Amino acid sequence: MIPRENIRNVAIVAHVDHGKTTLVDHLLRQAGTFRSNEHVAERVMDSNDLEREKGITILAKNTAVSYKGMQINIIDTPGHADFGGEVERGLRLVDGVILLVDAAEGPLPQTRFVLTKALAMGLKTVLVINKIDRQDARAPEVLDLVYSLYIDLGADDKQLEMPVLYTVARQGQASTSLEVPGKTLEPLYDAIIKHIPPPSASEEKTPQLLVANLDYDDYVGRLAVGRVQAGRFTPNMPVSVVREGGKVEQGKIVKLFGFSGLKRVEIQDAGPGEIVSIAGIEDVSIGDTFGDPEKPVALPRITVDEPTMMMIFKVNDGPLAGKEGKFVTSRNLRERLYREAYRNVAVRVEDTETPDAFRVVGRGELALAVIIENMRREGYELTASNPEPITKHIDGVLHEPMELVFCDVPETSVGVVTERMGPRKGRMSDMAPLGSGRTRLQFRIPARGLIGFRSEFLTITRGEGIMSSQFDGFEPWFGYIPKRQNGAIVSDRLGDTVPYALFSIQERGYLFVPAGITVYEGMIIGEHAHPSELNVNCCREKKLTNIRAAGRDENVILVPPREMGLEKALEWIADDELVEVTPKSVRMRKKSLAVGERYRAERDRKREERAADAE
Repeated sequence: MIPRENIRNVAIVAHVDHGKTTLVDHLLRQAGTFRSNEHVAERVMDSNDLEREKGITILAKNTAVSYKGMQINIIDTPGHADFGGEVERGLRLVDGVILLVDAAEGPLPQTRFVLTKALAMGLKTVLVINKIDRQDARAPEVLDLVYSLYIDLGADDKQLEMPVLYTVARQGQASTSLEVPGKTLEPLYDAIIKHIPPPSASEEKTPQLLVANLDYDDYVGRLAVGRVQAGRFTPNMPVSVVREGGKVEQGKIVKLFGFSGLKRVEIQDAGPGEIVSIAGIEDVSIGDTFGDPEKPVALPRITVDEPTMMMIFKVNDGPLAGKEGKFVTSRNLRERLYREAYRNVAVRVEDTETPDAFRVVGRGELALAVIIENMRREGYELTASNPEPITKHIDGVLHEPMELVFCDVPETSVGVVTERMGPRKGRMSDMAPLGSGRTRLQFRIPARGLIGFRSEFLTITRGEGIMSSQFDGFEPWFGYIPKRQNGAIVSDRLGDTVPYALFSIQERGYLFVPAGITVYEGMIIGEHAHPSELNVNCCREKKLTNIRAAGRDENVILVPPREMGLEKALEWIADDELVEVTPKSVRMRKKSLAVGERYRAERDRKREERAADAE
C-alpha cells in the first residue's frame, strides 16, 4: 500500500488539439516508463483506432509514473466538447488539474468548461502554457486572458495563486520563465508534487470506492476502475455493491490491479487515494460504490451535464440490407446501444413506439457519430436520422439548447462568416483582433443552427478558419432555421451506375457516387443545383446498333465524386432523409424509397401548409 502522502492524482485538461496527449507522452518517457530501445508510437495514450485516425482523444484514460519516490497518477481527458462526460468522470478521481492552454489560441470554450468543473470541485490547478515555439505565440497576453477567465468564473485568492509553466510538449521541455528555455519536464513534475495536494484523509474508516470507469480484460473479465476514498481493499475481500436507487448486492474482489506506466500491475492491497482496477464483479455500473459488506456507505453518484442532441437509430430496411453486416436485427441493435449507455454516462438510449427504432441522446453530433463508427467496425448495420436538438418546456414555453461559438478566421473572412451566421439565428457577442491578420468572433447560436455549418465554415474560410463550440444553456425557441439550400439527386431504380448516364447527370449538380456502384430506388447519389428534388436513371446504358450514327461519340469524362464520410453525411441530410451505415459503406437515402410515396407525402404537406395559412 502506497502512503497517502506519496500519491498525487492529477488530470490534464484543455481545449481540443492544445497538446494534452503529447505532453503525457513525454511525461511517461522522461519518467523512464519505456526502455531505451523500445519503439513507442506518438500519442501513446490514444490507443483506440478511431482516436488515432481522427487525431483526437475520445475516452479518458489513466496512467501512472514514479518520480522521486512519488506515485503520480495522470488522467488524460478528451478536449472536444462532445466528450465532456468523460472529463467530468475523470475529475472525480483527482485532487488537482494541469490546465493546458495554447500560447497562440489562448483559452477557448472547452477551457472554460473544464475550468468551471474543476473550480466547482475545489481542485488546485497548475497552469501550463504550451506551444511557446509557435511563430504567432503570445504567452503574456494568453496568461492575462487565463487570469481574466479565473476571475470571471469566481475563483478565490487561493485558486488564483497557481504556478505557471511554459512548455513545448512535443520536445518535452518545460520552464518557469519565458526568458529561460526549458530542457526537460522536471519543473512540471516539481510543480505537481509541490502544488497538488495529496489525497485528503477520510473520516470514514470502512472501505469505500466509487466506480468512475469500466474496462475489460480477456483473462479476468469486467474491470471497475475507481479511486479508493477510505479504508483498505485486498484481493479475495468480500464487498457490498451499492447500486442506483440504494439497492445493495454482495460481491467479492477476485483481483486488484494498480497502474504503472501503461500497464496494469497486480497488487496485494490499496489504500486511500490510490486509483485501482477491481476484477470479479461482473454487473457493475459507473457510479456504483464498493463498500463494507456489513455496513456499506454510498458515495454520491456521478452526474454529468444533460445531453443536447438526439438521433433515431433504426434497423436497416433498404434493398441492400444484410449484404455487408453481421449484426442486422433489432435485437442486436438494441443490445449494442444499451451496452453503450451502460459504459458511457453521457449517452441515453430510449425505446420508441416502433420496435426496430431507438432514440439515442448524446452531447453532440460528433459523440453520436463516434458511436455509429464504432458499431459499423464491429459489424453492425443501421440507419441514422438527422441530428435534432433536445427541447424542454420551462414555465410553459418551449426552450432549445444554445451554443457559444468561437471562430478564429482571417480578417478577409469576417464578413462572409457573419453573413452566413445570420440565417442560422447566430448573434455576434464579441469580436477581437488576434494579430497576424486574424480575428476571433464569438456568437451565440441555437444548437440546431450549427448542424451542417462546420463543412460550410471551412469552405468559406478556405480551410484557414478554426471553429469550436460549447453548450451555453437554454433559450426560448428561435423559430424556423433553413436547412441546406439545395435538393438531392435521387436514383429511381435498382442497378449499377453507368458512366454514360452519370455524364449527363453531373451537369445538374454534384455527384456523390462513382461509376460501377450498386444503387437502389430512393438512394441519394448527388446534390442538385436547385432546391427541388431530382429523380434520375443513373443505370441507363447507351443503346448500341449496327447502324453508323451521324454524330460522333461523346468523350465521357466524369468529374471525381464528392466523398461523403459518416460525419459529412449526417450533417448534409434533411429531415426526410437517412444515413445508411454498414461495415463497408455509408449511403444516404430517402425515408420513403418509392417515388410515388414521396410525391404523395410532399403533396399532403403542401395542402396542410395552405390550410394553415388560410386559417
